[in-house]
Amino acid sequence: MLAGGVGGARFVRGVREEVRRRWPGENGSGGASVTVIVNTGDDLWLAGVRLMPDFDSLLYSLAGVNDTERGWGRAGETERVAAELREWGVGWPWFTLGDLDLGTHLARTAWLREGATPSQVAERLQGRWPLGVRLIPATDTEVDTHVLVADPDTPGGEREMHFQEWWTRYRATLPAMEFRQRNIDAARPAPGVVAAITGADVVLFAPSNPVVSIGTILSVPGIREAIATTRAPVVGVSPIIGGKVVRGMADACLPVIGVETSADAVGRHYGARSDGGLLDGWLVDETDAPALVPLEQARLVARAVPLWMRDLDSSAALAGAAIDLGVALRRPSS
Repeated sequence: MLAGGVGGARFVRGVREEVRRRWPGENGSGGASVTVIVNTGDDLWLAGVRLMPDFDSLLYSLAGVNDTERGWGRAGETERVAAELREWGVGWPWFTLGDLDLGTHLARTAWLREGATPSQVAERLQGRWPLGVRLIPATDTEVDTHVLVADPDTPGGEREMHFQEWWTRYRATLPAMEFRQRNIDAARPAPGVVAAITGADVVLFAPSNPVVSIGTILSVPGIREAIATTRAPVVGVSPIIGGKVVRGMADACLPVIGVETSADAVGRHYGARSDGGLLDGWLVDETDAPALVPLEQARLVARAVPLWMRDLDSSAALAGAAIDLGVALRRPSS
């Protein structure tokens, strides 16, 4: 799977559950393997530590230690250190680091400074809990996303800020002009990423932000090519239901790349592999069933199924629909 953070985590949990039900294996660990290639464009340095928000959201969610009320961070979190940092004027006062979460960032930073790569650090972090899923950062290169906006303080001026400032501080209310991934041209897929794609039975695009989550993963040189050439069917799940985003603010990102906020438009944005794109199949919600015709005209095999992931069962059912479509589209071996 290719996935972002909080929104992708719910789908990943559903896939893990569906895989366990279909292929129980031994000790409930699952008779099939699930690998998630995680967006790293949201990552940043803050207060001297390296943050990987999407990776950590997936890690905590799969480990069952996430804060389900807030939707991010650790359960039972405290914020004493964050309050002390504010007193010292360190970091961003509007970007809170919980104490337990900070422990993760400190461990990551310590290992990075010892010479470990982000993917090696990721292996160590997920070794703490039995996730039943392997998480791999899309790249070991720092490709932090920055956003070019119209400067609200300077008429006609422009300003570039880290994606987290645009997303968290301004809640994407400053109209974005461009998204820029630093060092993206020099980036390479992290070890295991290409092998996971080319060796998969099915490749899934989670219903994560098509621009700054899935889009960033696809921008890493080598990943798009691996998806285009894998023998595995590639199935995506729409992050748009009835013209509205399921979670997050993809509707503030899609217009920047000239894509309307609709299940049809996002599917056509990814495009059909038979026509030089990335997907073989595309799932939309039942309310978007009228989009099936234009999607089929775009050479995508599309299905309308319930997309709302209200609990583990509905998430697993959606995962099952994506897997079933992939199986139906599987190419015969040569």
